[in-house]
Amino acid sequence: LKGRDLWVLVLGRFPTQHKIGIPEFKYVANMHGDETVGREILLHLIDFLVSSYRRDPVVTRLLNNTRIHIMPTMNPDGFEATKVPDCYYTRGRYNKNGEDLNRNFPDAFENNNADIQPETQAVINWIKNETFVLSANLHGGALVASYTFDNGNSVTGSSQGYSRSPDDDVFIHLAKTYSANHASMYKGTGCDNRQTFPEGITNGYSWYQLEGGMQDYNYVWGQCFEITLELSCCKYPPEDQLEKFWRDNKAALIEYMKQVHLGVKGQVTDKNGNPIPNAIVEAKGRPHICPYRTNEHGEYFLLLLPGTYVINATLPGFRSMLKTVEIPDNTGNFSAVRQDFSFSEVSIRPTAAASCPRIPLYQELERALSAAVKPALHILCLMAILLGMFQ
Repeated sequence: LKGRDLWVLVLGRFPTQHKIGIPEFKYVANMHGDETVGREILLHLIDFLVSSYRRDPVVTRLLNNTRIHIMPTMNPDGFEATKVPDCYYTRGRYNKNGEDLNRNFPDAFENNNADIQPETQAVINWIKNETFVLSANLHGGALVASYTFDNGNSVTGSSQGYSRSPDDDVFIHLAKTYSANHASMYKGTGCDNRQTFPEGITNGYSWYQLEGGMQDYNYVWGQCFEITLELSCCKYPPEDQLEKFWRDNKAALIEYMKQVHLGVKGQVTDKNGNPIPNAIVEAKGRPHICPYRTNEHGEYFLLLLPGTYVINATLPGFRSMLKTVEIPDNTGNFSAVRQDFSFSEVSIRPTAAASCPRIPLYQELERALSAAVKPALHILCLMAILLGMFQ
């Protein structure tokens, strides 16, 4: 960074620290310095939330039950470098070192050899130090809500032109929530005649493959569901259009934040009621390649659509505990369903750090699956030979 800090404003009833049961949410804009609409509307959003608290019942409940982090610009150097505003492209897209920050994160599918930039490292540290549940990063140059995965391989179905995460249904819901509440995104018309997005959403990989993206990093390593919001066909529009962009996005920004209260949350404790960090808590049938684990307070948050789920809490070295949970749509109540787990026979805290290696995890899984398939093929060949001999 050229001496410029990355600023985050935190809003909520308890803005200075995490409170048990209160989920963490974030908006990040302007990671491409010449894409300016997100930067502007997040400043409008801050003003709206602060001035509406205790006046607007929805905003009041949202702030009382959510800790909201807002970073208006992730790339202040790129923004400052954009001297001549342009609708399509300027060098201000990149940071001071000429790097694209949305190609700079560790990638779960292939070796991303880019040098981690100061801005990227700051965001990685931020994700590591908070328990973010839901997020969106705001871009420009198109009008669409794009969701994980941005990269892919045969494990995630990329050979069919779509890279599917274990929580694909939730991501589609999140993208549609934003699109449907936006003034025009839901129409899916795109920015030119060549490109249309049904319902105003797209799987990232289906649109174009991207290595080292921030939304995939959030989901795989940060336990945080993030989507990418493309908010304007023109990357750096004239100043007199900014007010309209705020009006077009206002309802969608609020409705999307409510989705942090989807699903189920709770605490994992030992027989003395002490929180157990690093316990694995996941919904059966949708395992994450980096298992989702409890934080230092023994808390977990899982975004799930309404339905019946089996939640599996596992203490490595001990045992698993299964609980069936009926999940309604609780976003209007500003609280996910609570389901705690108490391991009555355990009185010690697992101390092993729950770090997930920054290697291309899906690449390793693809290799493991292909290796497992080979013996099966050998057996099939042998059976075919034997059948031929006995006919």
